Amino acid sequence: MEFLFSIIGLISKKKNNQMDLGELWAIFSPGVAGAVFGAGWWFWVDAVVCSSVNISFVHYLPGIFASIAALMFNCVRKDDIDYSPYDEGEWRLKLWLFLAYVVSFVSLAASVGLLMQDSLVTSGPSLWTGTAGVLQCVFVLIR
Repeated sequence: MEFLFSIIGLISKKKNNQMDLGELWAIFSPGVAGAVFGAGWWFWVDAVVCSSVNISFVHYLPGIFASIAALMFNCVRKDDIDYSPYDEGEWRLKLWLFLAYVVSFVSLAASVGLLMQDSLVTSGPSLWTGTAGVLQCVFVLIR
């Protein structure tokens, strides 16, 4: 409902020529981010459904960990991140973000490794499965 009210407010501002691009981005960015996240998982589900061989659980892990990393990133507000050399309360937040970056990079590296494995092994999943895993990680981690 809040989204509808913000659209109505945006339309009334547009009539007065006071529309700001930042306000427009603040309104539509959660929807765009959700669509990109959903597209990433859609690539993976498409690859699993269309695969002719059974896909092991190891192939699922990069996408799951990429989603966990995206959740870890979204738990931090941008207002809480600032540089204060004498404040000791921020190290937990910075450690949390560091761990989120590590999890995201490891998930992306694992998906690329599984893509290479799928391209080299003929008895395993198809090349599309590995490509979809990489696309899933990239789309889930784009913010």
